[in-house]
Amino acid sequence: MSRSTATTERASILLVDDMEDNLDALEAVLASLDQTLVRARSGEEAVRELLLRPFAVILLDVRMPGMDGFETAYHIKRLDHAKDIPIIFLNEAESGGGYAFHGYATGAADFLAKPFDPWVLRAKVSVFLDLHRKNREVERLLAREREQLGEIAGRLTSIEEELRRCAPDDLAALGKHLARIGETLGELRREQER
Repeated sequence: MSRSTATTERASILLVDDMEDNLDALEAVLASLDQTLVRARSGEEAVRELLLRPFAVILLDVRMPGMDGFETAYHIKRLDHAKDIPIIFLNEAESGGGYAFHGYATGAADFLAKPFDPWVLRAKVSVFLDLHRKNREVERLLAREREQLGEIAGRLTSIEEELRRCAPDDLAALGKHLARIGETLGELRREQER
């Protein structure tokens, strides 16, 4: 994938809050990031959304009826495909430090007090989006490297098979095959240096 395609790739952000006004505020603040914003009105709904699609970051309210934010985070971190998604907890400022401690203990990447500063929230989410994009690019590069190494291994295997078919006294053929092995190894070194 080209560099320009990777930078325009939209990521999904999960917004979890039981209050519609809070979800509206989050969407208004994050709309300028031009990403896919997905709403969930409960912890259960958030977990269902995580089973449907990948997310770059989760904004999670701490106080919700039923499954609260901490329990929701606990369930998220138990999902293999979602355990590394950064969670930013959102909570009322007067809740005290115990909430922050509990949030970090359940896997929070960050913690913001409500009412939050829109600039700070947008900046923090942007950092996690950048990390998400960079991780995706690394995954693509590793997949390409694995594919190239597989092709080289296939070429080496075919050369090895040809060598087995050669008579031991056929030095000319053996020299030719060794030269091809040397060329293949040289290609491998050049590809790894890129």
